Amino acid sequence: MNVETLKEIIKTELPNCLRQDPSIKKYILDFTRYEFADRLETQDRFYDILNQLKVHIEAQDKKWDEQNKKWDEQNKKLDQVYLELRQEREAQEKKWEEQNKRWEANQQELYQLNQKVAEQSKRHERSIGALGARWGLQSEKAFRDALAGILEQSFGVQVLNINEYDKEGIVFGRPDQVELDVVVKNGLLIICELKSSIDKAGMYIFERKVRFYEKLQQQTANRMIVISPMIDARAHKVAEKLGIETYGDSLDVQSL
Repeated sequence: MNVETLKEIIKTELPNCLRQDPSIKKYILDFTRYEFADRLETQDRFYDILNQLKVHIEAQDKKWDEQNKKWDEQNKKLDQVYLELRQEREAQEKKWEEQNKRWEANQQELYQLNQKVAEQSKRHERSIGALGARWGLQSEKAFRDALAGILEQSFGVQVLNINEYDKEGIVFGRPDQVELDVVVKNGLLIICELKSSIDKAGMYIFERKVRFYEKLQQQTANRMIVISPMIDARAHKVAEKLGIETYGDSLDVQSL
């Protein structure tokens, strides 16, 4: 019998022998003990590996928890820093806004002050011009044109200088030329007297000029206005009685 034949016999009969003869089974196990671990040993090694893996996972989880806590703390610090920066920025913006409001208010006050100074300066110039016109140092027409120009600039109207012949002598008691200023706006008829000075008699003459023009145009004047920096006190009383508005300067007129 050769070796190959013996091997085939062992392969065929060994399983039956192991099942039927415990001594052969024990012999085989003892013989191979040092080559293969038994069941208990294998289980122990398996559980050891599981335990080691569990410990490793727990250690990793602990590290991750610690790292997450650090990140949370860092995020809280960053959030606090961001909040403080935002609050500081909002405070700065509020300060800038208040500063801008103060600056704008100051600019507005300066502008209004400049306007008042400019208006006052113009009033003084016109008052001086009125004195000059009264004493012949400059013409009454130049002073009248200055007052008319302010009305046109302030209200966007045109002041028309009318010169008509009063053949019936309504104004002066005998036929003569009658000169007056007229503003027509949105169908309204406004008749003005623009003079460097006016007294009681001048106020009566202006009222007669108005009546003359109303008769000439067949239209009633809506307003009668006298603008002069020098209005005699007695002329004011006549104006009140006749329904004539009086102003010391064209800038004093509120509306047309």
